Amino acid sequence: MGERSMTTGKWRSNRLDELGSSIFAEVIQWKKHARASGMDVIDLDIGSPDKPPSDAVMQALGAAALRPNQYGYMGTRGSDAFRKTAAEWMAFRFGVQVDAEAEMLSLMGSQDGLAHLAMAICNAGDEVLLPNPGYPIYAGSLAIAGVKPIFYPLTAAGGFLPDVEAITEEEWRRARFILLNYPGNPVSAVADMALFDKVLEKARKYDVLVINDAAYSEMAFDGFEPPSILSANGAMERAIEIHSLSKSFNMAGCRIGFVTGNREAVGALRELKENIDYGIFAAVQEAGVAALKEAMSKAAPPKVGQLYERRRDVFIDALRAGGWQVEKPKATMFIWAALPTMEWTHPDGPWTSRLIARELLEQTGVAVIPGEAFGSEGEGYVRLALVVDEARLLEAAERIGRFIRGKARVHHRSTT
Repeated sequence: MGERSMTTGKWRSNRLDELGSSIFAEVIQWKKHARASGMDVIDLDIGSPDKPPSDAVMQALGAAALRPNQYGYMGTRGSDAFRKTAAEWMAFRFGVQVDAEAEMLSLMGSQDGLAHLAMAICNAGDEVLLPNPGYPIYAGSLAIAGVKPIFYPLTAAGGFLPDVEAITEEEWRRARFILLNYPGNPVSAVADMALFDKVLEKARKYDVLVINDAAYSEMAFDGFEPPSILSANGAMERAIEIHSLSKSFNMAGCRIGFVTGNREAVGALRELKENIDYGIFAAVQEAGVAALKEAMSKAAPPKVGQLYERRRDVFIDALRAGGWQVEKPKATMFIWAALPTMEWTHPDGPWTSRLIARELLEQTGVAVIPGEAFGSEGEGYVRLALVVDEARLLEAAERIGRFIRGKARVHHRSTT
C-alpha cells in the first residue's frame, strides 16, 4: 500500500492535494471571520455573475420545467435541438461550420469539459502544455488523469500571450495537447488570429492538439470581438474549443456549455462522459436554446460585455484616483492587477499577493484572490471580479484607496 501524507488521512486520496490551490478555501475562511467580526464584505473574489439571464431565457426554463415529460435521463450528447442551435450560433458568431452530430457535445458548464478532457484524450504519463498563471482546473484535471504539466509562462512583457518559440522543440514533441484561454482568466488578456495561427502551425508540426477555453468570448470591450480558433484554416483538424453560457448569458447556476471542433477529440470526450453522467436537465437545455436563439435574433439584447465594460471603467478610474495604477483589461469580468510595492513592512514577512489579499480583507472588507492561486507566475498580482454593481465597486475602490494610502509611500510594479 502506498504511503499517505500526514495531511490526507486514511480515507482521503493524495491526489486531492493536487486538484487546486488551497488559497480559495483560505479566502472563504477569511471572509467568514471578517463577517463574524461585523465587517461589511464586498465579494470581488469569485467570478459569479450577479445578474439573471434575460426574461426570455427564464420563461423558457420555467415553462419547460413545468412539463412532466422533462424529468427523464437526457443522454450525454445533449438534445438535438441544443446541439443544432449551438452549431448555428458558431456559424452566426464566428463563421465556423460544425457538424452538430459529430463535432458538438453539450457540457455541464465549461469546467465539466476541462475537468475530463485529459482523461479522454491522454494516457497516464502523457504531458500537456498549460499556461502559468492559469485557471486551477487546468492543472487539477491533469492530476486526476495522471498526466504531467509542462508550464509555459504568461508575462506582462509578452502581453500575457504564449511565446510559442520559447517553448522548446523537446517540449513540443512531448506534449499531447496545448491549452489556451482567450479571452483569459485570471489574466484578462485577448488573442487575435495571428496568435492562433502561430500555435496551430507549431501544433501541426509536432502533432499536438490545441484546446481553447473560450468561456469569455462574449465579454469583450472597446469594440473588440474575440475570434474563435476554429476560424483558422485547417483548425478543425487540429483544435477544439469550449464555450459556456454561464458568463455570456448569466446562466452560471444552470451549468450548460459545449465543446466543438475536431471530431475525434470531441468523440473521445463524449465516450468518456457516456460512462460517467446522463446529460443536462432537459429544461436547462431548452433555456440554452432560448439564449442562443435570442442572441442571433434581430431583437438581441446588448451583449453582457457592455455591462462589464461600464463597471471596468468606473472601478479602475476610481482605483487610479485612489493611488493604484491598474491596467484596463480588454475582456472578461476580471481585473488582473499588478500589486503596488509598499515600503511599510509586515510582521509576517515581505508583501506577497496572499498577504496583501488577507490584509485587504481584514482591514477593508474587500475580498480578492491572490495571484499565486493561479500559479507561480501569478505572484505579484491579485484578481478582482467585477461582480457587484457600480455603487459597490466605488465603495470597494474607496476602501482600497484608504488601505494603500495607509501603507506610507507606494511604488507601483512595472507592467512592461
